[in-house]
Amino acid sequence: MAVKSRTAIAPCSTANLGPGYDVFGLALDALKDRIRITRTQGGEKITIRNSDRAIPAMAESNSAGLVVKRMMRDFHINDGVEIQITKGVPAGYGIGSSAASAAAAAMAFNALYNLRIGKDRLVEYAAEGEIASAGTKHYDNVSASLLGGFVIGHKGQFIRIEPPRDLFLVVAVPISMQVPEKKTEVARSVLPKEVPLKSVVHNISGASTIVAGFALKDVEMIARGIDDVIVEPARKYLIPGYDGVKQGALSSGALAVTISGAGPSMIAFLKGSRNAKKVAGAMAKGFLEAGVKSRTFACRPSGGARLA
Repeated sequence: MAVKSRTAIAPCSTANLGPGYDVFGLALDALKDRIRITRTQGGEKITIRNSDRAIPAMAESNSAGLVVKRMMRDFHINDGVEIQITKGVPAGYGIGSSAASAAAAAMAFNALYNLRIGKDRLVEYAAEGEIASAGTKHYDNVSASLLGGFVIGHKGQFIRIEPPRDLFLVVAVPISMQVPEKKTEVARSVLPKEVPLKSVVHNISGASTIVAGFALKDVEMIARGIDDVIVEPARKYLIPGYDGVKQGALSSGALAVTISGAGPSMIAFLKGSRNAKKVAGAMAKGFLEAGVKSRTFACRPSGGARLA
C-alpha cells in the first residue's frame, strides 16, 4: 500500500561565514521548519497550508511549493498534493528560512514517492525553492540545511565536513527591524562590481583558513579566517547597530563575528559555551542601542534535515 504522507524537518543555517560568499554554509541546531506532504485527490494540484500568514500560499511563489512543483514535473507525478508548512525559522533575517522549507520539502517528497534521489541532486531540487525569495537558485543555505554540518558548494558538488565538537554559535536576530521583500536581492544590489586584487587575495586566504579549521577541528583557526573585506563592508550599512553588535560580542569573548548570510542577523563564533550568555547579551545590547529589538539564541551546528 502506498504511503499517503511524509514529514521532514530541516534546520536554519548561516551562509558565507565571512569570505565564503555563495560557497560556504553551516547548519544550526536551533530553529527548524517542518514540512508535511500528503497525497490528495486534487489531481496535479498543489495546495499549501501555512502556519505563517506572511509566507506566500501560491506554489509559484512559495519555496516549498516550487521544489515540489519541479519534482512533480521531472518525475511525471500527476497526483494532487497538500504541503503543510509549520514555520519555525523567521523569514527575511539571513538564517535560511526559505532554505529550511525547501530542504524539508525536497526530503519529504523524495521519501513520499520513494524516488531514491542522491544527496547532491536533492540539494539541486531544494535550491529551486530559493527562487521564491532571492529570484535565482542559491545553494549555500539549502546544502547546509539538507546535509548538515559545514558544506562547501562548487559546480553542483557539495562537500560536507563535520564541524568541531567545541564550536558554538550565538545568533542575534533583529526582530523589530523591517526587512524588504526580496531582501536577498536588495543585499546583493549594494555589492561592488569591481574589487582590488589584494581584497580578493585576502578573502581567498580567509576562506582557505576556514576550510582548514573545519577539517582540522580547530575553532580558533576557523575564527581567524572569518574576516571579509569585500561583501561585509558593503552590507553593514544595511544593519542598524552593526558595529556595536560586533564589537560587543568580541569584547565579551566571541572569537569572530560576521553577518549571517545576507543579514540582518549577526552570528558570533565561540569555542565552547562558557561565554555564550555574555556574548548574547552584548549583541542584544548593540542592537538595542540602535533602536532595534532582537532575539538571540545559542546553538551548536546541526546534523541537517531528517524525516519525522
